[in-house]
Amino acid sequence: MAKAVRASVGDMWINCQVCKGDLFRERGVKLNSTGGEFFNLAWADETATGLICWRCGFVHLFVNRQIQLHRVKE
Repeated sequence: MAKAVRASVGDMWINCQVCKGDLFRERGVKLNSTGGEFFNLAWADETATGLICWRCGFVHLFVNRQIQLHRVKE
């Protein structure tokens, strides 16, 4: 089972845009482009950090490499 995380960018904590929850599941997300897919170069496309809200399931995408994930103690 996935571990819950909290996330921040700098000194700002991230909350869900929909339900205002602060616990997420983290997942890498490939940002495929049409050109990359067409020429079979999808592997070279940019990736983002996906944060899936633990409460409502809304997916937030972050390309900012400054995002920090903080594991939640069980």
